[in-house]
Amino acid sequence: MNHSSGTLYIVSAPSGAGKTSLVTALTKDDRQIRVSVSHTTRAMRPGEEHGVNYHFVVHEEFKALIAQGDFLEHAEVFGNFYGTSRSALQQTLDQGYDLILEIDWQGAQQVRKLMPQALSVFILPPSQEALRHRLDGRGQDSEEIIAGRMKEAVSEMVHYDEYDYVIINDDFDVALEDLKAVFRSNRLLLKKQQQRHATLLKQMIG
Repeated sequence: MNHSSGTLYIVSAPSGAGKTSLVTALTKDDRQIRVSVSHTTRAMRPGEEHGVNYHFVVHEEFKALIAQGDFLEHAEVFGNFYGTSRSALQQTLDQGYDLILEIDWQGAQQVRKLMPQALSVFILPPSQEALRHRLDGRGQDSEEIIAGRMKEAVSEMVHYDEYDYVIINDDFDVALEDLKAVFRSNRLLLKKQQQRHATLLKQMIG
């Protein structure tokens, strides 16, 4: 592992835009990227693991962590609480990994205030019709829930212009290459290269 610190990335999207699939594919191809594991009070879904998908905690424990100031950001979504541990996040960055925070626009605003060096990416569907089709295609939610999520998605997408990068997920492979390009280009910034290749640069220019 190199000696340069990693970059914090905020990734947001409305439900059904394909954010989770894109981030999963990205991290499989790039071992220098980690995904922040948030705390949540929502119930564990089939196939999920504690400490891998989320740190699943009860409401009382979550409120205690808020009181202790452990969260970089936290929010209530659909009646459940979500939050990000500040100490765990910084430890990962200090190890040289790029770290992805999958949070909504409200959480993103909180993180930007505390960590203004963070870069942010917003993922959009190609249309509202496509988003509706994807939500219908899941086959695990009622019509009432889908309608509620469509309304929530529109209010989420209004905030796309607060982000550094915008990716439209029409073709998955293209969107994935776009997302990879964001990470690659930022690693090539002067300050990052000076940290990563300090010895090499000193040898070449004396």
